[in-house]
Amino acid sequence: MLSATQLLDALLERARGVNETETVAVTAALGRVLAAPQTSSITVPPLDNSAMDGYAVRVADVTRAGVALPVSQRILAGAVGRPLAPGSAARIFTGAPVPPGADAVLMQEDCTADDGSVVINKLPWSGENIRRAGEDIEAGSHILAAGTRIGAAEMGLAASVGLAELPVFKRLKVACFFTGDELVTPGQALQPGQIYNSNRYTLTGLLNGLGCELIDFGIVPDTLEATETALEGAASIADVVVTSGGVSVGEADYVKAAVEKLGRVEMWKVAMKPGKPIVYGRVDEADFIGLPGNPVSAFVTFCLFVRPFLLKRMGVANVLYRAFPVKAGFAWSKPGARREFLRAHIQTDGSVALYPNQSSGVLTSCVWADGLVDLEIGQTVQPGEWVRFIPLSELLS
Repeated sequence: MLSATQLLDALLERARGVNETETVAVTAALGRVLAAPQTSSITVPPLDNSAMDGYAVRVADVTRAGVALPVSQRILAGAVGRPLAPGSAARIFTGAPVPPGADAVLMQEDCTADDGSVVINKLPWSGENIRRAGEDIEAGSHILAAGTRIGAAEMGLAASVGLAELPVFKRLKVACFFTGDELVTPGQALQPGQIYNSNRYTLTGLLNGLGCELIDFGIVPDTLEATETALEGAASIADVVVTSGGVSVGEADYVKAAVEKLGRVEMWKVAMKPGKPIVYGRVDEADFIGLPGNPVSAFVTFCLFVRPFLLKRMGVANVLYRAFPVKAGFAWSKPGARREFLRAHIQTDGSVALYPNQSSGVLTSCVWADGLVDLEIGQTVQPGEWVRFIPLSELLS
């Protein structure tokens, strides 16, 4: 049985990046992965410009507070003013180019307009409220690295240098199916012994959130023949197949057996809680990851292992989540034989509290939590001690 660290390392070693690329409009690039570095052909900002609405002046002309200067011009954003005549001021607005000769901009709150002139009520300093040309981006500089996952800020940055399109890796095709004769699709009536299939919605939501091209095979009956048929079909059209359920040692657990028959199993079981029964293998050219059937186990193992694996396969350069030290607002006196990931919530005082029921079937804990407390094998905790905390924002974005 692998440790959680060993499993993650082994998965990332096996993650083959997507090779095919395409070009998309920046407006359609959200969530995509940049296939080539991007360089700016322009300087941003292109000219020195005003950071405020106010008055552009020469510092040498304002020798004391209360100096009055004639207003020689009015410069709006998008317009270019004339050189500033000595002994005058220019009315200027945020984003407008600073006229040649001016070396400071006074906020309008520090000035008093008076019938074609302005009274300067404070001494300016050279460079005050001026955004210098190129202070954000120099022409020829790299602005986005290959392997960047495009978010809203990256879209804006690309647009700020005039890029209308970006080269990105093609979407990773991920097929999924869910095993269990007890599973019922929401909207149907439950019969005795049946439960609604929450994992389908949790996992498809997680996969869609990563920007994968999702192929949902739905619920597969608990037979070896049906499992083999679904697995063979999924592996024939997808880069990665992800399932939940059927990977343990029960008599009705057929997924691992189907993988062994159609391909090969390379890893099975991880020394962690929740989520011990997890399978990695290959079926033809497709990667296969089988997750546990318990809802919390499926959620946690996807976040910790499947997400970084898929991100690397998508071409993302930095796929590892970050953890942070926080103070425990709880006691944990039962040392575990496996590494434990406890659903937790940051309290207003900055300490972390645990959900009262840490069972792997309590999905409400995943909604309540904003992170996971990561306890090593045998670790106990007293209130006030530092613990390792993984925010869900590191695992879901």
